[in-house]
Amino acid sequence: MNRVSRLALIEKLVRENVIGSQEELLRMMEGTGMKCTQATLSRDLRQIGISRGFDGAGGYRYILPSGREATSEMLHGNATAAITGLTWAHGLLLVSTPPGYASAVAIRIDRAGRYEIAGTVAGDDTILLIPRDNISNEAIEECLRSIFQSEIK
Repeated sequence: MNRVSRLALIEKLVRENVIGSQEELLRMMEGTGMKCTQATLSRDLRQIGISRGFDGAGGYRYILPSGREATSEMLHGNATAAITGLTWAHGLLLVSTPPGYASAVAIRIDRAGRYEIAGTVAGDDTILLIPRDNISNEAIEECLRSIFQSEIK
């Protein structure tokens, strides 16, 4: 599996399970056939924005960035169908959507909390995505695939 698939799997496992340690998460990943090192997993957790929080029973568990679960319900079916085009101009990305979808797509991108993306500005059918300095176009496009990968069933 590639990096995008690995990030989507990590997000899915954390969303659907109570996981208290990286070792436990690594075992769960290996159970699905995905192997990676502890160092890679640590970088992936940081990139996705997953942190440790209280589990309510006196222990800790991994949690997604705030709002991550709620926004997954905003785009039903194949979420990538909500993105109809990408146009790069002077280091900024214009994301095209069907009329009325831009706000939901922008919220999903913003709430993903990815380091690569400084923020978005949404209209009715267009989003201005502002990457952070020194982030390549390819890295932003991979980031978008990763954000929406977990939504594709």
